Amino acid sequence: MLYPELFKSLEQVRWNMETDIPWDQFDGSKLTLEQAQTIKMNAITEWSALPATEMFLRDNRQDSDFCAFMSVWFFEEQKHSLVLMEYLRRFYPELVPTEEELDNVRFEFDPAPPLETLMLHFCGEIRLNHWYRCASDWHTEPVIKHIYKIISQDEARHGGAYLRYMKKALNELGDSASSAFAKIGVLMASARRTEKPLHPTNLHVAQAFFPKDTIQSRLPDPDWLERWLDGQIKFDGTWEKKVIDRILHNLSLLFDQSFETVQDLNRYRKQITARLAEVA
Repeated sequence: MLYPELFKSLEQVRWNMETDIPWDQFDGSKLTLEQAQTIKMNAITEWSALPATEMFLRDNRQDSDFCAFMSVWFFEEQKHSLVLMEYLRRFYPELVPTEEELDNVRFEFDPAPPLETLMLHFCGEIRLNHWYRCASDWHTEPVIKHIYKIISQDEARHGGAYLRYMKKALNELGDSASSAFAKIGVLMASARRTEKPLHPTNLHVAQAFFPKDTIQSRLPDPDWLERWLDGQIKFDGTWEKKVIDRILHNLSLLFDQSFETVQDLNRYRKQITARLAEVA
């Protein structure tokens, strides 16, 4: 069981919203309306950890270890939303998300294969770590710069925890887990070939709600994410390469292989698929 160890390790580095955020260093001259609006959108997006947790608990009902870990992940992810809302409450109260805006991103996700979903969120944590590091660089106000840096570190630790559960699945399930992880890895490491950034918040997750079946589509400004990434924080090809390299590096360690490119990973995926077909 991984939960006790993960709980202990994450507890040791947990930050306190009252004492670890330098609220007294706020400089209003360095915060623009444009920047504050992006903070609101991220606060609402982080609130979507609520429906994600409900999905994880439903689809992993047979795995008490992983479901117990969700108590830690859910707490820390909701705290991300809370600290961003607290920032707005203190310094830009007219932009604090309403309860209706938060409720709007809570809806039931369609059932999905647990292994693929685990890999999807592992890659999502890597991507969020880099998005928030980039956002910290873009912002000019010192308190929000610090907040985004702290949140980014949480996302990296969450990715590491998901990786532990992926290793556990490999040991227990073998090629079926390898196939699921490699398939989603190819998808998530191919973001530069798609029109939109690939992250769980903007993937279709509930067919009945189409076209408002993604977290992004249910935000007050559905076009915000691409504008934030491309025009504001400038999450360019250099940053995207860091995300892809990190995904490939971790999968190389996970599979005891060497993946320099997405093509390498895809070749490995095909080998696993062929092996599973022979067994079948």
